[in-house]
Amino acid sequence: MPNNSSLNKILEQAWKVRQAFFPDWIEFAAPNRTLPVSVTGNNCSLKCAHCSGIYLQNMVSLEKALSSKSGRERSYLVSGGSDKLGKVPLLEKWAELEELAARRPLNLHTGLVTEEEARRLAEIATVVSFDFIGDNETIAAVYGLQATIEDYTTSYRYLQKYTRVIPHICIGLNAGVIKSEYDALQLLKQEAVEAISLIIFRPTEGTAFSQCSPPGVEEVARFIATTRLMFPQTPLYLGCMRPGGRYRETVDTYALRAGVNKIVLPAPAARIKAEELGLEITISEECCSL
Repeated sequence: MPNNSSLNKILEQAWKVRQAFFPDWIEFAAPNRTLPVSVTGNNCSLKCAHCSGIYLQNMVSLEKALSSKSGRERSYLVSGGSDKLGKVPLLEKWAELEELAARRPLNLHTGLVTEEEARRLAEIATVVSFDFIGDNETIAAVYGLQATIEDYTTSYRYLQKYTRVIPHICIGLNAGVIKSEYDALQLLKQEAVEAISLIIFRPTEGTAFSQCSPPGVEEVARFIATTRLMFPQTPLYLGCMRPGGRYRETVDTYALRAGVNKIVLPAPAARIKAEELGLEITISEECCSL
């Protein structure tokens, strides 16, 4: 664990970078106007160690999304369970997704793709959220795939060739330990990057990693600050997936000091810290990638 003086120093550096390249405002997102949709219902073939399909239960089916008459949705986050190759079977629901895309913008969670799959998905995608991984050990331990970082980098490039892509890095993805995340940053430095969404491993009942602890808040703060220093002009988002309670309050205030541009579902303490930092708060109601 870094000592306080070391952590404060890198946070100060990151804050100065943010001040140099971005205006004095922060976006707080409450994505209640983005409807999360699963193309596979509650089914997932991969059963990843950190999720095991649990989070699909909080999404509506594609059929229900298409039949909804509420008019409240401004956009859709379309995901689903992965197949054994690490792909979300979006193309199997092509007609339905075309109909959905005709109504509102789509944020697609694709998993691994071929170039042809990327080209076709770009026809309906407003943006793609892509989980970016930094080493083969994490891919095997978390997803149970024989895929490599080259597969993930290649998929990212294919998607970016045809549409907007926001890479997502999960801090502590491998059982709550920060292992490959810094490697992921180094890989992204070689690519074009529009924005980066940072999420944090959250232990979830019913998964293989349910008894693991999330990464230490100071380690997370250092990683966010490092990301800001490595990507000085790239918007950084703190995404919705992260632990709650006191942990979230501490992480959110650190994230502000580390120079993020957007926080999804911020803890109340984040508003206080934003005001202390002289940031004007703006509110949005859709998924951070949109």
